[in-house]
Amino acid sequence: MWRYADVAKGPAQYFTPVAYGDYVYGGALGIGGGTVRLKPNGAGVIAEQVYFIRGLPNGIGGAVIVGDHLFGTEVGQKLVAADIVTGKVAWQQENFGWASVAAADGMLYLHLITGDYVLVEATREGYREKGRFTPPAQPQHAKNGDFAEAAFTYPVIANGRLYIRDLGTLWTYDIKAK
Repeated sequence: MWRYADVAKGPAQYFTPVAYGDYVYGGALGIGGGTVRLKPNGAGVIAEQVYFIRGLPNGIGGAVIVGDHLFGTEVGQKLVAADIVTGKVAWQQENFGWASVAAADGMLYLHLITGDYVLVEATREGYREKGRFTPPAQPQHAKNGDFAEAAFTYPVIANGRLYIRDLGTLWTYDIKAK
């Protein structure tokens, strides 16, 4: 139906697109991210680029939209919050690391490649970390020279529970508001 080639640049294509109304955001690993606006065109659809900006979320762990802001990590290992329609960065947390992300109830659940988890308030005002933990008895990750296996699995949130998987291990946490 349509194609957006700018987000197919870079060394690999890991990023899962996210949608917001007529807009679709995609990330190009190590390069940046961009949004297209989908518009009817006769019997089809055209994808009109709104922006493509270096430094927006483009990492392996994807991004989520909360309200009108996009949250995710980029290859420079920053956690970034940006307006989904304009691409304007609201804030970024340096030296955060790569993370897979899920969102629920105004919070971001971030699974760092180290295996740690970080809970961050999903707000446009600034970085507000609410907690951090390491699940117990984590599996051993292989090391091959300079390459070390990392944890990239997306967190899953369903029915008030946070599900975390790393290799052959699954943890479940009750995250319902008390």
